[in-house]
Amino acid sequence: MDINKLLGLPELASKHGADVDKLILYVHYLMIVLFVVWSAFFVYTLWRFRQKKSPKANYAGVTSHASNYLEIAVAAVEVVLLVGFAVPLWAKVVDEFPKESESVNVRVTGKQFSWMARYPGADGQFGKNDATLVSADNPLGLHQKVAELKELDTLGKDDVNVDSGEMAVPVGTNVIVAVTSLDVIHSFKVTPLRVTQDAIPGLRIPIHFVATKTNTYQITCAQLCGIGHSNMKGWIKVLPPDQYDAWLKSKSSAGAVSFE
Repeated sequence: MDINKLLGLPELASKHGADVDKLILYVHYLMIVLFVVWSAFFVYTLWRFRQKKSPKANYAGVTSHASNYLEIAVAAVEVVLLVGFAVPLWAKVVDEFPKESESVNVRVTGKQFSWMARYPGADGQFGKNDATLVSADNPLGLHQKVAELKELDTLGKDDVNVDSGEMAVPVGTNVIVAVTSLDVIHSFKVTPLRVTQDAIPGLRIPIHFVATKTNTYQITCAQLCGIGHSNMKGWIKVLPPDQYDAWLKSKSSAGAVSFE
C-alpha cells in the first residue's frame, strides 16, 4: 500500500519518514472510524427522538452506560496509538542517534527572517563561538571574527558558513543538524525529510536523518516568528557524496567563511 498516495502526503525522502507516515495513517484510520460511528449515532438520535414520536421531553436523561463504554474504547485505542506506535517511534529516534564521528554535522541558525548553515572544515570540528560575542558583524559569536581570539581558535579556520539560506547534505548518509535561533523561536521544517525542530534562542537542539532521494527541498519556518514569517525560506540540496564534497569545497573557496 502506498501511504503517500492514499493520504495525499508529500514526497517521502528520508529513512525514518516511513514510520512517521505509518503513524499518520493509523491516526487517520481512527478518525475515520470515529467520524462514521458518531455520524451514525447523530442520525440515529435525530430519528429516534424526533418530535413526532416524542412530543413530550424526557427529563430523566440517559440511563444506560453505553456512551461511557464507547468513550473508554476510544481512549483505549488512543493509548494503543500513543504507547504502541508514537512512543516507540520517538524512542527509536533517540536510541539510534548516530555518532557525530560517523555523520555529516551541520549547525543551523534561524534569524528573522532567514537560515544560516555552518559546516566544520576538513578537521571535522567546529570552531569556538560565544553568545557574548554576538553582534551585527558577528551574528554567530565566532572567536574567528574577533582579532584577539582568532589565533587561539585553531579549529575554526576551515569552517564554512553559508548565510544564503542554502544547505546541502549527502544522500544515504547520517546527518546531524543542530538547530538554534538568534532572536525569537523559529522552527526548522523540511517536509519531504519528515523533520521538524523548534529553533530556540540559547539552546542547540540536534536532530538526525538519512536522506534517501537526491533532490532540492524547501526549508520552511513552522513557527510564527514575526511579520516576515512567510518569507523565511531556505533550500536543502540532497546530493550524491561526490557532488556534496564539490559543493562544500565551492562554498569554502568562495569565501563563505569570511573571517578576514
